[in-house]
Amino acid sequence: MREHPSDVAFTPAVKAIQSQKGSRSDYARMEQGRGWRTVVTPDLAEFLAKLDMFYLGTANAEGQPYIQYRGGPLGFLKVLDEHTLGFADFGGNRQYITLGNLEENSRAFLFLMDYANSRRIKVWGTARIVDNDAELLQRLTDPAYPGRVERAILFSIDAWDINCPQHIHRRFAQRQIAPVIEQLQQRIAELESEVEHLKLKSSIVK
Repeated sequence: MREHPSDVAFTPAVKAIQSQKGSRSDYARMEQGRGWRTVVTPDLAEFLAKLDMFYLGTANAEGQPYIQYRGGPLGFLKVLDEHTLGFADFGGNRQYITLGNLEENSRAFLFLMDYANSRRIKVWGTARIVDNDAELLQRLTDPAYPGRVERAILFSIDAWDINCPQHIHRRFAQRQIAPVIEQLQQRIAELESEVEHLKLKSSIVK
């Protein structure tokens, strides 16, 4: 039984190293204060609604970790209730490493990145595979997205925390930069037209 939600990550070994390195007192105060969250808050739900990708961590029975990139339409990692997230599992390269890991070890981790705003959220919990649940898949599927949905994966939250933004390099998705590029291209076209008009006007004067 964990005393604090953050104990899912701050094991005795981790706390011992924190003590050696001088950060244990800071995290002890965090544990006695608000601490890490264990349910979906409006802020977390808003953050998820703007994501079109995340990283899913699993491990096999021997503890060998595996990280998988997951991408989809905006908000495809959905809030099902205050303790549960879910997403449609799209067909891929058919290695099935994540599925195999979850069959023998349900512990999982979500690394949620907002590169544009230098924000990241870490979520600890357990995950399970759900096959042949048409109602659930309909709830998780975006008909406009071309990916082939094979199953659902549900993630039960144990704890989550907003991580420090330090050292996060800002990157932007195509959907974020496309309007800016379009405006620049339009402005370039306007300027080119203006240049041609001035050239024509200059030739007439001569």
